[in-house]
Formats: sequence, structure tokens, C-alpha cells
Amino acid sequence: MAIYEIEKLGGIAGFGGAHLRSRGKVDSAALSADENKAIEALFSGATKRSLSSGSDAFMFRISRSSSSGNETVQVPEHLVPAALTRAVQDELI
Repeated sequence: MAIYEIEKLGGIAGFGGAHLRSRGKVDSAALSADENKAIEALFSGATKRSLSSGSDAFMFRISRSSSSGNETVQVPEHLVPAALTRAVQDELI
């Protein structure tokens, strides 16, 4: 079981600037087997051939702690399972 920490980055001209942060958390136990499999593929590099995105595209930084230590991947929005993107909330800082 893992807790995924998700942060939305970038977008059109860094939308939101320094005063907006978009992040969330999801427990892997709350996800379906297919969602967990899709996330595991992101961490294993199985989707690396699809990691390119436009310069104004949103990226997501996904982190987790495991027995191997802390792991982080950064992927374009179109590869992130909807269960993770729904967990992200915008907050003013």
C-alpha cells in the first residue's frame, strides 16, 4: 500500500504563477486494480515513449514511498489516471 502525492505543474505560461499551488494525495488502497496498474507503469518507465508533451502542457509530479525508498516521476497530464487528477486541489499561497 502506498500514498501517492500529486502536484500539478506548468501549463500556459506557468498558469497561476507563484500564488497558486495544485496538489493532492491518494491512498493506493482506494484505487482500482487497473488504476494501480496504470500508476505502476508510470513508475516502471513503461510509458516513457509517451512522455513528451508541448511546452505549455500541464505536467504532474507523482511521488510515493515504498520499501525501495522514495520515488518520483513527472509525466504529462494525458498519462495520469483520472483518480489522481481528481484528487488535486488548487490552493492560494
